[in-house]
Parts: sequence; structure tokens; C-alpha cells
Amino acid sequence: MLKQISTAALAAAILSGCAAASAQSPATGASETASQADGAAPTAADAAAFVADAEKRLAELSVYAGKAAWVNATHITVDTDYLAARAGAEYTELGVELANEAAKYVDVPGLDYDTSRKLNMLRQGLTAPAPNVPGAADELSTLLTGLQSAYGKGTGTYKGEVTRGNDLEALMGTVRDPALLQEMWTSWHKIGAPMKDDYARFVEISNAGAKELGYADTGAMWRSGYDMAPDEFAALLDRNWQEVKPLYDQLHCYVRARLNEKYGDEVQPATGPIRADLLGNMWAQEWGNIYDVVAPAGAGDLGYDLTDLLVQADYTPIQIVETGESFFSSLGFAELPETFWERSMITAPRDREVVCHASAWDVDNVDDLRIKMCTKVNADDFTTAHHELGHNYYQRAYNQQPFLYKNSANDGFHEAVGDFIALSVTPDYLVKLNLLDPANVPDESKDIGLLLRQAMDKVAFLPFGLLIDKWRWQVFSGEVTPATYNQAWTDLRREYQGIVPPGGERPADAFDPGAKYHVPGNTPYTRYFMARLLQFQFHKAACEQAGWQGPLHRCSIYNNKAVGERLNQMLAMGASKPWPDALEAFTGTREMSGKAMLAYFQPLQAWLEEQNEGRACGWSSAS
Repeated sequence: MLKQISTAALAAAILSGCAAASAQSPATGASETASQADGAAPTAADAAAFVADAEKRLAELSVYAGKAAWVNATHITVDTDYLAARAGAEYTELGVELANEAAKYVDVPGLDYDTSRKLNMLRQGLTAPAPNVPGAADELSTLLTGLQSAYGKGTGTYKGEVTRGNDLEALMGTVRDPALLQEMWTSWHKIGAPMKDDYARFVEISNAGAKELGYADTGAMWRSGYDMAPDEFAALLDRNWQEVKPLYDQLHCYVRARLNEKYGDEVQPATGPIRADLLGNMWAQEWGNIYDVVAPAGAGDLGYDLTDLLVQADYTPIQIVETGESFFSSLGFAELPETFWERSMITAPRDREVVCHASAWDVDNVDDLRIKMCTKVNADDFTTAHHELGHNYYQRAYNQQPFLYKNSANDGFHEAVGDFIALSVTPDYLVKLNLLDPANVPDESKDIGLLLRQAMDKVAFLPFGLLIDKWRWQVFSGEVTPATYNQAWTDLRREYQGIVPPGGERPADAFDPGAKYHVPGNTPYTRYFMARLLQFQFHKAACEQAGWQGPLHRCSIYNNKAVGERLNQMLAMGASKPWPDALEAFTGTREMSGKAMLAYFQPLQAWLEEQNEGRACGWSSAS
């Protein structure tokens, strides 16, 4: 995941399971231009001078803010909360100042391309703008730091014993007792309730800041950062969702039937939505952990279990990350700097509280690359390590760009690159790592199982990836009020995912969105929906460049330096061009689409339709 501190250029912080660039010292005010001093209208030269000064100030402050954020995320105390909040406030104040100033220049005649693009980045880059009034930035930063820390300190219970969130998340993937699953789900989601009032106050302050910048609300400001009109961007997302929804509907229908067979009508009815806690994930966002429950008879054996292979090979968390690095080396990328290994947090410390959510960081915007993971030796974290390093190599590829261009083409690209690399974790790749015996490589008879296992993560995620920001956009716009926060969340999850909470009605004070890191962490989530689609476009294009002739799901670009060279060309563009330009540079098309995903999973979709024949697929979106 990539979490921003403030401007879009600070793609600096938590890349998903990722982290942010940061800042050296508080900056002084920008110098006044000559035309401003004499009262004349600003000129294109004034605008260019302002942008150059803004980039210098942001670059300096980003290192300071990033280091404070890193210390807080890897050692949560009242003191590091204070330091992170103070640094965040300084950065927010600077971001607000520059955003407001940039708004004065955006319509100046004669602007060159780079000045115009950077002015819009400055104006649109804040994920949480504060209004330009005394104390607002401090209050906003304190609220956001407190919300993130509340999440990091959150616990639930398992068999009545207090259990950390990271451990509960792992247990949700292995426990099959419905009563225990409900206990873990319900106890963890209680951490949201104390956040509700602070979140509502955050929305109020952020909206005031967005309005000062000329936007209707914070959500409208977020949607403005994609090289197209906000409404056009929202329509693009809806169109992409409609492309892939038939595949999701078939997967939902099949999984629901298998859960009904296992648990019976009392736990999981054969029709309607699925009970959220039965899907192997705390948020029901990915379902791969229950593959053993839904695997088709005679076709569900994948031929190997990656977690077992890693354990049998005595892999360590460090070795998992080293393997990810070797993948990029095989594509021709330089090895990570030694400081990466000295400064990263690869496993969970036993002596302090940390934010375990996996993330990738570029602390100095040059080569102070790091990851933060509570890595366990399992298949999920093996894949996550490849994903996170994708962020780091992207960060390094664009480190020669001007500061405001040190970011991905859009935030979905950053996530998609990591996910695209992870698609190459195929049986062929595992053989080359000596993890899988060539004699045990699954043949074509295992393809449905392989695709189903992938779809239960990749496809199952799609509606969740879309609805989080749909909920926030409604919150920011005022369509959803604090009194209806939780009901609106539950309704959207039912409408898009076809899931419902265990145990029926939620408590009146519930704030279930707070139990998902990205909400208290204020990390925009649409990027993950886009990444799910873009990764397949990248993968299809890369496999075609490599001359791959077989099915897409068996293609790995491991050890293909020609593909790595072309990939690096796209990565090195950073945010210097509109994202369709970057997409075209690597894939040959300017259109984001779900068609490549559908092509990847076409054999599975046909099989699912056969399995679901005669079943009452779908669910009512009404409560």
C-alpha cells in the first residue's frame, strides 16, 4: 500500500500491504515575486518561480515528516504520536499554504506544461486539507495521528483471550468454527466505535479545507487528481466495475453454495448475501484463505501448497524479502541499498506496539527505501513481499524526476506494479527458486483450481476496492451523516459485495469502517480497485513482450531483462505525464479496462457458469 503524508508527490507512505516520503526541517515562507510585490497580476514567470520554490520547500520538509511517521509507525507511544502529529501538522500547514497559493496561478496565461501540471498537483495533492485558520492544521494532524494509533493499538479476542489485530487477521484465515469466527469479527470491529466522533470532526475540518481550495468537498478533491474531470473519473470506475461484475457474481454464487454445504442453512443460507466472517478475511475483501472449503471435488488440488513449501525449505522472513529482491534483479534492476536491510522493519518487534499493516517507504525521495511488515512465513506474505518491493523499485525508478513528479502515474499504478509482479509467482517461478520439484508442477487439469484460488483474492476484492471510497465520498458530501455512518457502510457492503455482518443488526454506536486500516489511516482506496484491473493489463502486455504462448495465468516474467527494461521506462516517467501516457508506454493502450482480467480468468468464468446452473444467483441489495 502507498500512504501519502499530504501532497500527491509524497507517495510516501504505506504501500499495502506502503509508506511515505518525508522532511528535514520546517521551511520558511516562500519569497514574494516581483509582480506580487508591486501589485501587478501574476505572470507565467511568477508561477514558474513559485513552483520551483514550492518543490524545494516540500522536498526539505518531506524528509523530516517521513522520519517522524516512520518512528511512530514502528514504535507507537504517546511521545511518537506527538512527534508524528507535530511533523504532520507542519507538513499540512505547508501543503495548505502552497495549495492556496497555487490556486492563484492555475489560470495565468502562458504557463508551460510542467508549471501548469505541477500547480494542479499542488492544488489537488492534499488527502486531508486543513482550512487556513489558526489551529486547524494542528487539530487535523492530531486527529489523524490519534485515529491511526487507535487502530494500531486495537485488539480483539479469540476464545476469550485478548489478541492483537495482526494475529486475529491470521486466525480468520484458518479457523472454521462459526462461533469463533463471529467472536473475532465482532470483537475486532469494536475498535471502531471510539473513533467515530474524531472521524466526524476530521471530515468537518477536511471539508472546510477542500472548500477553500475551490472543491465541493474532500471527496471531490480526491476525484480531481486523475487527469480527467471528477465525474468522468467516477463514471470510468463504474464502467470498469460493470465489465467485471458478471465474473464476481458467478464467483459469489459458487462460494455461497459451498459455504451452505459446509455450514448449513442456519449459518449460511443458500440464497441471499454471505455472512462476512465466513470468508477467511476480517473484512471479507479476499477469500483465498477458505479455498480448502470451496475447492471443487476432483479439480481443487493445486498440486502444491506454497506455505508448506516455504516451511519445508526453512524459509525465514528475511529470506522471503531477499527472494523478492532477487526477482527484480532477474529483470535487470540494481540491488537494494544496504540501508534497506539496516532500516526496514521486516518482523514484528516483541517489545513495542507497531502498525503491522505492510507498507513500503522512500524516506528521503532518493534511495532510503524501506519496508514495514510483520512478516510471517506463509504464502500471503511471500506474495506481499514481492508486492511491497514493487513499490520500492518504482520509487527508485522515478527518483531523478523533479520532486512533484516523484510519484506513480496515478496512485493505482503504484499498487498495480506490485500486484503485477506478484502475478509472476507461478509454479514455473517456484521451480526456478528450487521451492517446487519439477515433477510436482501441476498440469492443465489443475488450471481451474489455480484460477479459482487466484480469483478468490483478485476478483473477490473488486467490489470492496470500490465501495470504501464510495462510502467516504458520500460522507464527505454530507449524503451520509455521522448518525448513518455505519448503516451506510453496511448497506454498501451488501449492495456491492453481497455480504452481511454476523449476528444481525450492528450496535447503534458501531463504526465498522474504523476497523479497516485505510479509513482511520485516511488512505484513499480507489487506487486498489484500479490496481486490480491495471495489473492484468500490465501482465498481459509483459507476457506478450516476452513471447509467452501459454495461458496467461502460467506466465512468469522472471529473468526477462527485456521486459524489465521496458517496465523501467514506464516507472521512470513517474508522474511527469498523464497516466494514459504511462499506460500506453508499457501496454500500447490508453484505456483502463477489465478486459485483460476477464481474459485471464475466462476458463474459470465458463466453469463457474456450469457449476452455478440451476442456482439462484445474486442477492437483494435491500436490508
